[in-house]
This record gives sequence, structure tokens and C-alpha cells, in this order.
Amino acid sequence: MFTRNSLLATVSLAFVVAASPLVVVRDSPISVPLIKRINPRGTGKTLLERDRARIEALHRRTNIDVTNELFQYIVNITVGDPPTEYSLILDTGSSNTWVGATKPYTPTSTSSQTGNSVAFTYGSGDFSGTEFIDRVDLGNGLVIEMQGLGVANHSDDFEGVDGILGIGPVDLTIGSLSPDSTTPIPTVTDNLFAQGTIPENLVAVSFEPPSSEIDTNGVVTFGGVDPTKFTGGIHFTPKTQVHNSTLWWGIDQTLTYGNSTPIFAESTAGIVDTGTSLLLLNPDGFAIYQQATGAGFDETVGLISFTPEQFAALESLFFHINGVTFEFTANAQIFPRQLNTVIGGTPDGIYGIVANLGIPRPVVPVFNSAFVNGMAFLERFYSVYDTTNNQIGLATTSFTFSDFN
Repeated sequence: MFTRNSLLATVSLAFVVAASPLVVVRDSPISVPLIKRINPRGTGKTLLERDRARIEALHRRTNIDVTNELFQYIVNITVGDPPTEYSLILDTGSSNTWVGATKPYTPTSTSSQTGNSVAFTYGSGDFSGTEFIDRVDLGNGLVIEMQGLGVANHSDDFEGVDGILGIGPVDLTIGSLSPDSTTPIPTVTDNLFAQGTIPENLVAVSFEPPSSEIDTNGVVTFGGVDPTKFTGGIHFTPKTQVHNSTLWWGIDQTLTYGNSTPIFAESTAGIVDTGTSLLLLNPDGFAIYQQATGAGFDETVGLISFTPEQFAALESLFFHINGVTFEFTANAQIFPRQLNTVIGGTPDGIYGIVANLGIPRPVVPVFNSAFVNGMAFLERFYSVYDTTNNQIGLATTSFTFSDFN
């Protein structure tokens, strides 16, 4: 049996990184491209149903890794020597890295089995297998010699991908192993940092709005920031201390529609999450938003919808986070119209990406996340996940005020 502390090292993806309200720009940030892929097959659920299943699973148990199956940001890595390439979903909402969902894992000269079993239940689907220690190469010199890695013996609903690259807080890994259930597994970011490969234990992510069903339009940066991916400064906020949002990359924010309609008038805790597609608000907040906008609901698509007149009158949302206001324009609040048919909509439909979180309290008794700022939000802002300083950074980008949709 190995000692976990001896394996600690850190890995980071290509995104914005910093440790204070001031931007720290490393001379040579290490970035990895992200491929956004749309998988309309999924499970037959609407986009909102998939997001809700993910968030419900996140809050049921702290050892559940979940992902949305429709929108996926993919990182290509290699494992072992000789190396095998795997395509993994990048996920800030989970922290375990595992392979073998599609392409089988073959032990090599760098592989060793720990004797632990691994099992996860997802918002939909599941995974179970065994734990190995192996060499993981994220590309561009981001090599981890001894990474704790789940290897699937069985998985459901991961067609077309090989597993997950988890970059959430390390405590999310506690309880994922058996019988060694109380020991955390250092994340890839932890291990890259501990092994001296990156200078800071943080990762930054840059997404762009999608223009097609398969698009290399994202970058993850480990240990530093990519100044070409954001504008102005990076503004940091401490991770929330509200349970249970604090288990993930949680923040506190207030939210206003237009200049005069408060949605969350007081500081409210929620989650920033790459694995959630939409911008989700709790039922009270969503009701205020829907009433203010006049939006209807499209049963086929499972999202709110706007008439052309309602869209023309749509006002910005304003996110107030640690003394800084981030504007989310009317154009940012609608689904990319060039992809309407992917979700079962009409080509000329106008569908909203703000949706009702809507998870009943009897299902999740301790549910204190009032919002999830998902991929639709992160495609308009640069985000930094700083483990060392326990904080999250956001910055505007060239797409923040774009009429892309």
C-alpha cells in the first residue's frame, strides 16, 4: 500500500490563475486545448433535466462525480508507458480522474494497482472499477509520474468519451475508495504543483460560445493565466463558507435583473461549475426572473422561450460578486440559435439559458445552493480556481458583450 502524501502533486488546466485581486501573469503559462462537443443522443432527457440530475447528485453525497452528457469539454491525455490516449471530460464539479469508459485501460511498466475499489453514481449512469497509480501526461510538458487513477470495469452513459478529468476541490474524493474511504486522492492539479511542474496550485479556464457541434474553442491553463484570454483584471472572491456549497467551487453573490429588479437581494451562496450547461436559479429567484422577462415555457425543449418582442426588451443580468459587478447581456441569456435543432427546437426559436434549479428539499434535505453559474455563464467570463488561496477569480473576455447568439 502506498502513502497518499508521497503522491501529492498538482496539475492545472489552461485558464486564468491568480492569488489576489491583482492579476498574476506567469512568463510561460502551460495551456491545453479544450474541444467542445455536443452529444444530442444522451439519455433522452432535456438539457434542463440533465442539469438537474447532475446537481441533485452533487448534493446527495460528497463522493459522487457527475457530468452533463449533452455539452462536453474534452481534454485529450495519455496514460502509461508506452502511452495510451484517452479523451476525458473536464469537470470542476468533481475531483477524481478516471479512464476506461470506452477505450480499455492496459497496465504498462508505469502502472501499479493499489488494492482499492472505486465506484461512483452519477446524475445518470454510473462507474465502478479499481484504483491504479500511473503516469499521466496532459500534454505540453504537464506530466504526473504517480497519479491516483480510477480504471473502469463497468460504466454507463459515457458513450464516446473515456472518463473524467476532475479539477474540483480535493475533499470531493473522500469516500470514493473502498476500503480506504477516508483518504483523499490528490487531484491532477495537486500533483502537478507538488511535483514542481507548475508554480501555483490553480487552474484557469477559457470557454467561448460554441459555433458548431464539435469545436476546439476552449483552453485550460495550469499554474498561471493566459493574458490573451481575458480583458481587464481578474477579480477574486473567497470560496463561500456556506454548507454545502463550500464543498465545490462555491461563491457568494447577489443578482439583479436590469437596474431595479433584485433576484437575490442579499448575499447568497451557490456554485461555479463547468459540468452544468445552464444558469440555474432556485425556484424563488427563477420565478422573479421569468415574471420580469415575461418568458413562456417550451415543453418540447424544456427551456423558457421568448417572443421577438420580449427578446428585444430583455435587460441584462448583473452579478455582484465581492464588490465587483459582472454584466450578463440579453444576448448571453439565450441559447445559441445556430444550435436550436440540437435540443429539439425550431431554427427561429429564442430559448433562454436561465432555468429553474427546482430540486425539491425532500430529495436533497440539506440544499443551500441557490444558483449554479454553469457553462453558459463561463462562456462569457474567464474563470480561475485557486486552491492555494481558497478563492475563485473571474474576468471579462472578448465574448462578454458579444452578440454571438
